Amino acid sequence: MLVPLVALLALGTACGDNASGTAKASTAKGSTEEAPTTVRLGYFPNITHATAIVGVESGIFTTALGRNKLETQTFNAGPAAVEALLSGALDASYIGPNPAINAYVKSSGKAIRIISGATSGGAALVVKPGVTTGADLKGKKVASPQLGGTQDVALRHWLKDAGLNTDPQGGGDVSIVPQENAQTLETFKSGAISGAWVPEPWATRLVQEGGGKVLVNEAELWPGGRFVTTHLVVRTDFLKAHPAAVRALLDGQVKANALVHDNPSEAQKLVNTGIEKITGKKLAEAVITGAWPNLEFTNDPVASSLKLSADHAKDVGLLPAVRLDGIYDLALLNQALKAAGQPQVRAS
Repeated sequence: MLVPLVALLALGTACGDNASGTAKASTAKGSTEEAPTTVRLGYFPNITHATAIVGVESGIFTTALGRNKLETQTFNAGPAAVEALLSGALDASYIGPNPAINAYVKSSGKAIRIISGATSGGAALVVKPGVTTGADLKGKKVASPQLGGTQDVALRHWLKDAGLNTDPQGGGDVSIVPQENAQTLETFKSGAISGAWVPEPWATRLVQEGGGKVLVNEAELWPGGRFVTTHLVVRTDFLKAHPAAVRALLDGQVKANALVHDNPSEAQKLVNTGIEKITGKKLAEAVITGAWPNLEFTNDPVASSLKLSADHAKDVGLLPAVRLDGIYDLALLNQALKAAGQPQVRAS
């Protein structure tokens, strides 16, 4: 397991340019110069990773990669995927913003680059019906998927704004308990916890199956309701060595999101099929249809929200001031978007 974010070295705070030197250098190589390779891709069995699941289950990624081979691994939370990236066991992964920041800072800005967005929104604080304000959570237990993860930081920052203190050991005014999402559903049902800040489909499941209510829709806390929930990162070494394979993966990313937009019913079926293969159980149709409107599937990484996520982690003591210059490398994504006749995106 990765060390907590609080143990990372302090740097300054800034966001990267639209295209780093890595991407500029990588685009200079022609795709015909590369021998076929294997792309080892990670993602989670969550609706927030619908782009990845659709890309895998529809065969879009395999087709886009052509002579390159696709291998997939699935994870429950970002820190495990980051560990696989940093160890070289994974080449690219769909993860949340705070794990990406963790990987970037832990490696002194060398290990990974964010190469595309995937999802905005789709996270919420769900509580027992009797909880009406943050103050009602004082002295209670609330779950998050992982210490230092994206929803964990959001929860701690919201509680701090509500005047409630937390600490990484589960102490403070509100005890935050890191749990796998499936366990959180059971502990919420049993009354062992009073709420949880979770991604979809778990927020909808806590409401529909656990009798909870949404106290905070995280989208309401961000400008324009947009914040990065999931983006695609790649190992910098892999990007340098195999730019054509990365570009092919991004072609698949753009096509997968086009399918999600153009045919949501088919996309929902593909997502549910993928989740069943990974977890052994399909989601109820009402969960899929209930969660889907809470998400925006986008190639835009919503870069402005990444800096704020880092600031929030700093505010709650999980991250020192960090410098994120160069974390984005969107040159290959913008090539793929241009080829698809779609607007380009920026890292600012």
